[in-house]
Amino acid sequence: MKDVCNVVQGLKPVLLMVMVQITFAGVNVFYKLAVNDGMSLRVVVAYRFVFATVFIAPLALIVERKKRTKMTWTVLFQSFLCGLFGGSLAQNFYLQALALTSATFASAMSNLLPGITFILAVCFGLERLNLTTAAGKAKIVGTLIGIGGAMVLTFVKGEEIELGSFHLNLLHPPNGTHAHATTGADTLLGSLCALGSGISYALWLIIQAKMIERYPSPYSSTALMSLWGSLLSIVFALCVERDWSQWRLGWNIRLLTAAYTGIVVSGVMVVVISWCVHMRGPLFVSVFSPLMLVMVALAGPTMLNEKLHLGCAIGTVLIVCGLYVVLWGKSKEMKKKNQLVPAQSPHDNESNTVEIVVRSAQEDKSNRNKTHEIVAKVGRDNNDSLADGHQEHCSCSHEQNQGNNGGEEENSNASHAQVFNI
Repeated sequence: MKDVCNVVQGLKPVLLMVMVQITFAGVNVFYKLAVNDGMSLRVVVAYRFVFATVFIAPLALIVERKKRTKMTWTVLFQSFLCGLFGGSLAQNFYLQALALTSATFASAMSNLLPGITFILAVCFGLERLNLTTAAGKAKIVGTLIGIGGAMVLTFVKGEEIELGSFHLNLLHPPNGTHAHATTGADTLLGSLCALGSGISYALWLIIQAKMIERYPSPYSSTALMSLWGSLLSIVFALCVERDWSQWRLGWNIRLLTAAYTGIVVSGVMVVVISWCVHMRGPLFVSVFSPLMLVMVALAGPTMLNEKLHLGCAIGTVLIVCGLYVVLWGKSKEMKKKNQLVPAQSPHDNESNTVEIVVRSAQEDKSNRNKTHEIVAKVGRDNNDSLADGHQEHCSCSHEQNQGNNGGEEENSNASHAQVFNI
């Protein structure tokens, strides 16, 4: 039973990230519906973070009212960077790529995120290449396979694949935006926007890991990020969108899109991502992004009247294979690090010697009593002299205590760093 609980506990971050990617896939469907209804994408982003702030801020005040870490200027600046890169920039870049190309193309280009995160994590010292180990090679090969699969899915079309007779077209044919033809300039600009979104999101993952190290309060950190993201997105939307009718919400798909993307995605899911970053590191979170592409590829033919081709199927298989290769490498790396922790435990360095403390009182010429503590170390030979034991142990015990204290401090710092050095 204990082994089953350990397996479930180990699979918890994996299951949570799968749920996150399924939720993110739903965002693409709602974005397409909102665009089909004529809503401005900048306004969607602004409302998304406003709804997220309204939802997560009271939750943070209630849940973390007694255990919230002290706020510092460094944490405040890091939360601003999280709101800038992971909030306003990432979403506006992604939605611009979505508008210039298609949902499948934008989702496929976002799968450059594992490679981008891996490179940036190595540059910032959060990730190690470890080319001499099987785990390090697996992470590199798996990331390349995933990126290659995303490229195949995007640029290789092939024959059309029929998924059956079930079709639920949520877009109205007269106003559908999926049928427009994209030019080469639109594709190039959309690719650059998608690349900018991936870089912004990768920077957010890395900054988030640093922020959690100083401010381990996931609800409060998410609320701060949402607040900064809403302020920056509102300012950007006001500068770009001058039509005030775009800000009007009713009981329609616009309100549903803003509520879903704000409360569920930018509120609840960001807390889950923050927890997963704290447990497994930024690369572990980023390698799950191809799953969103799989969900979008399945939702396109059934809900958005898109076509599924052979290239899409091949790319999906490659993405899933690359994902599990990286996860295998991560699991091998985690097992190796966990095995090193007991070996460095300070209890393992304790010897089997027995220490006896003898106290004696002596009078000096001034008739003043002085208490001397004599520590005799009894080992294999119990006939050692008490005076020699006192002299040798006083120096050795002092040096050993300093060594143990230094070892404990070093092991504590190493264990703390291992949480983020994944």
